[in-house]
Amino acid sequence: MSTSSVTELIAALADGSARILDLTQPLSETTPVLVLPEPFANTPHLSRRQLSRFDDAGPAWAWDVLELGEHTGTHLDAPIHWLTGRDGEDVASISPSRLVGPVRVIDRTEQVAADPGYLLTAADLDEHEREHGPIEPGSWIFFRTGWGVRAQDEAAFLNAGEHGPVTPGPDVSGARWLADHPNVVGFGVETVGIDAGAAGGFDPAFPVHNFLLGAGRYGVTQLANLEALPVTGALLVVAPLKLVGGTGSPARVLAFV
Repeated sequence: MSTSSVTELIAALADGSARILDLTQPLSETTPVLVLPEPFANTPHLSRRQLSRFDDAGPAWAWDVLELGEHTGTHLDAPIHWLTGRDGEDVASISPSRLVGPVRVIDRTEQVAADPGYLLTAADLDEHEREHGPIEPGSWIFFRTGWGVRAQDEAAFLNAGEHGPVTPGPDVSGARWLADHPNVVGFGVETVGIDAGAAGGFDPAFPVHNFLLGAGRYGVTQLANLEALPVTGALLVVAPLKLVGGTGSPARVLAFV
């Protein structure tokens, strides 16, 4: 980016013609977390232990100890999170150039309202490129479903049914499309995970994790405010902790619009 481009962006932010959208869900003790069936280990909800509150333990300061899983709230999935990417990057190894870039929005809010288990297909993604043009190098793809309105109600957010969770996400063809597209860096969703709720029964199981992370790409989950994001033209910043050995990390996700 040239100096003049940076100056123009600063001026646009100052005069309000450009704005910054926060795409991050608030992180607290009530933030929904993924629930796996037995015998698998589950991540805890966020909890905190007080160290001091302007008292004898710290007369001029307040601070806490946090306990939370790497994959809690709005968070990034690194390749080493999944078996197929186990020899790939941890969170700390991801280049900043992969965490800043253009973002495309695939909107299926209406379809998901009618079918909460809606599956995003390769045909859907092909249709997006026909309508909005080729995806630019270094792009993130965000799946807008309207699911963010459930984010403060864990039962509604996880939406567990008789046969498991019912949440939208890519089918096998959509997952493979995302992993194979040369210009796609990562995939983001409003739901608790980058795969559909039914993905444990797909072949292969959890195909977005399987293909996308195996291809050295990234995932972001539990996004907020996607309804305010344009289909094209926004600049995305994904900012996880630089966690050495991290399989994932809570992240602040911002978009310049």
